[in-house]
Amino acid sequence: MSPRTIFLSRLLGLFLLAVSLSLLLRGQELLAIMSALINDAPTLMNLGMAGLLAGLAIVLSHNIWAGGALPVVVTLFGWILLLRGLLLLMLPHETVVRIFEIARVGDFLYVYAAIPLILGLYLSYAGFTASVGSSNQYR
Repeated sequence: MSPRTIFLSRLLGLFLLAVSLSLLLRGQELLAIMSALINDAPTLMNLGMAGLLAGLAIVLSHNIWAGGALPVVVTLFGWILLLRGLLLLMLPHETVVRIFEIARVGDFLYVYAAIPLILGLYLSYAGFTASVGSSNQYR
């Protein structure tokens, strides 16, 4: 496994675990914060730029579609961040607010917390148990 894949899986896995646990522990408080963020167009623009930057960093440094599930999941995560950042930058503010309303985050908080929890557990476990291969194929 490439050192970059291992590093990114550990980084993303731990990040997702922290986010999901914060959703589980502070759900209602974070819902209020998310609602305030969604309704603030300049903040959404900044979140879009940050997401785009993070997604581009992952995609440009780790666009690997072979070699097992772990590198593909890391690459998919980068593409999802990139696309989400682009959508936040390019969609009209009213459309983003409407998507948030349609998603009914408050009604499905535990589902939205479970997704990053499961992904974070997988990425962390796979990243911390993987060994660096001797191949330079993915570096």
